Amino acid sequence: MNASSKLENLEVLRIELGVLRREHRDLDEAIHAMETAGRSDQLTLRRLKKQKLALKDRIARLEDQITPDIIA
Repeated sequence: MNASSKLENLEVLRIELGVLRREHRDLDEAIHAMETAGRSDQLTLRRLKKQKLALKDRIARLEDQITPDIIA
């Protein structure tokens, strides 16, 4: 894999990370809106929280791929 290909791959990962962060933020807002409404369906709320947690895990994995391991 050459340097140009690595940079392109890194850009794709950064874009994907941005999309996932936006989805995570949107889910957080939806969960907050449901909780404050007081008439929220507990099953739907639980599913949204589970989706949010899965997104958080994917975000962490992508951040690990983007950030190089540097031994200081």
